Amino acid sequence: MELLPLSFFEWAETTYLGYIGKTYGGVYATLGQSIHLMSLALLGGTVLVADLRLLGVVLRDVPSEVVTEQAHKWFRIALIAIVASGVFMAAAIAQKLFYNAAYWAKMYALIAGVLFVFAVKRPLLKGDHSQINPWVLRIVAIASILVWFTVAATGRWIGFS
Repeated sequence: MELLPLSFFEWAETTYLGYIGKTYGGVYATLGQSIHLMSLALLGGTVLVADLRLLGVVLRDVPSEVVTEQAHKWFRIALIAIVASGVFMAAAIAQKLFYNAAYWAKMYALIAGVLFVFAVKRPLLKGDHSQINPWVLRIVAIASILVWFTVAATGRWIGFS
């Protein structure tokens, strides 16, 4: 089931972003792909540092509240950059993406990841972590790593399908 109709994807290719992406391959590669990949690295790094801290693997001498709070600030910046660069890249090949199952898998995984962060993880971790059952912290960290790995894996699979 698609989130948006084919007509939206047909329209996206006719926009200025679609035109730039199709006409100027260097702009597409430089702005779209490089920013997207750097933002993915930043997002992945923030997820890993925060979640590995919750698991007690890294930065054990720093309170987990500090690590997760600082990581979340960078996570938001990375997420905005990923979405913006992703929209730019998608506009150039929108109709092709509409028929790509890996694209839809990534979109659903991305939505799940964003919902998980802002509806579950963030509200849970806003307080004192010592008041939260350590197993709950571990489960949240593992779930977070898994959902963001799924986003990355399905995103990478787009290029192969």
